[in-house]
Amino acid sequence: MQRINLETDIRPLSDFRANVASMIDEIKRTKRPIVLTQHGRSAAVILDVAEYEKILEKIEILSDIQIAESQIESGAGLNHEDAKAQLLG
Repeated sequence: MQRINLETDIRPLSDFRANVASMIDEIKRTKRPIVLTQHGRSAAVILDVAEYEKILEKIEILSDIQIAESQIESGAGLNHEDAKAQLLG
């Protein structure tokens, strides 16, 4: 995902309502999210579906790594030879 451009990617909700189609096109084209503000405060983030799916995939991988690290720390991990033996049957 591209990083937010603070000059162009923070928009009032009223602008979004008035220009939904063009803003969605912009999000698809740039792959950058748009932060919507309401009453001068951040209210929501709109991002491309493919970029959202990439974020979810990264979160899942990081979660799996955290689980594996905690299992290793608690002694529940396998050494290489034991893992290889289990996989090869």
